[in-house]
Amino acid sequence: MSNTKATSGAAPPQKISVLFICLGNICRSTMAEGVFRSLVKDKSSPYHNLIDKVDSCGTGGYHTGDEPDSRTMSTLADNGITNYIHAARRLRDSDFRDFDYIFAMDNGNLMDLERWRDRSKKSSSSKAQVMLFGEFSGTGLKEVVQDPYYIGRDAFEKAFEQCKRFSTNFLQQTFPDVVT
Repeated sequence: MSNTKATSGAAPPQKISVLFICLGNICRSTMAEGVFRSLVKDKSSPYHNLIDKVDSCGTGGYHTGDEPDSRTMSTLADNGITNYIHAARRLRDSDFRDFDYIFAMDNGNLMDLERWRDRSKKSSSSKAQVMLFGEFSGTGLKEVVQDPYYIGRDAFEKAFEQCKRFSTNFLQQTFPDVVT
C-alpha cells in the first residue's frame, strides 16, 4: 500500500488530513501548507501514501480568492518550493469533519478555532484535533508563528523555518516507524 519502510508486522498507518489556519490565509497558513506539501506530496516522500488532504484557510474572509502574499511565494521559491498554488478561503464548519488535524499559527487563531468548533458541533460531528502548530516546535515550548505581513522579509524567512521544523517534527511524531 505504501512506499514507507515501517517496522515489520506493524499495520499500515491510517492516512491523515491536515489543515493550516491563520487570520487571512495569505501568509502563514499558506507558508505552512506549501512547506508541508513539499515534504509529503512528492511520490519519492516516505509520507506520500500516508497523507490524504492538505489545505489552508483563514478565520477571516478578508482575502477570499486571493493568491498568497508575494513574499510568501518568494520565500517558498527561494527554498525550492516552486509548484505551490492556492486561492485563499475562509474556514467552514465542514473542515472540522473533513480534517484530522487543524493547526493554528498563533493563540488568537487557536481561540477563534475553538469557538468556531464549539458553535458548529451542534450541526456537525468534529473529528479534528485542533491545536497550535507550534506544539511541534521540538523545543519543549509551544511556539507561535508571528504574522509577518507588517514586519517584512526576515519575518517570512522565520515563518518558513518554523513551518519546516514543525512539519518535520509532526510527521516524525505521528509516523515514528517511517524511515526518512
